[in-house]
Amino acid sequence: MDIGNVAKQYETLYDVVLTEHRKVFEKQDVAEIEAFMNAIVKAQRIFVMGVGREGIAARGFAMRLMHLGKEVHWIWDDTTPGMGAGDLFIVVNGSGKIGHIHYVVEEAKKNGVTIAVVTGTPKEKTPALADLTLFVPACVFNGTDERAVPSIQPMGALFEQHCFLLYDIIIVMLEKAMGRTHEEMEKRHRNVE
Repeated sequence: MDIGNVAKQYETLYDVVLTEHRKVFEKQDVAEIEAFMNAIVKAQRIFVMGVGREGIAARGFAMRLMHLGKEVHWIWDDTTPGMGAGDLFIVVNGSGKIGHIHYVVEEAKKNGVTIAVVTGTPKEKTPALADLTLFVPACVFNGTDERAVPSIQPMGALFEQHCFLLYDIIIVMLEKAMGRTHEEMEKRHRNVE
């Protein structure tokens, strides 16, 4: 490989990817972020679900919510308890139509849980069941809202990456809103490493 060519491609690509993310941030509906944050603060317990790369970002978000002092459960863990009224179920479903996620949301609704869906396609069937939707206007794998920012990246990478960034920004805002500090969060970090 020609290092000069690789260097040029790298520079071009990171500039394009950063521009894509900036466009998504600029299109984000801040009122939806505020409603999402309010639901998190109000929730007795929080349950989180996602799959694939967007699920990995969701797990990172669940971890940080725990560091903020919220009781948080990942849906597929064997120690996850049942849900009920007063609980918040955060579902990341980029395409809005992942079959097994849709089924779990339908079951959760029967238990009076508040459902928040993070998605790139808010007009699909699973977001239609939500009490609140956080539309991330980035192209997703297997279906994209016409308002979403397009990407040169494959298979919904922009949505997946952007969720991770957006969640971290939301955590910083929640930290302030909840009167938490970095030091308090660090004390909740797993201490057996």
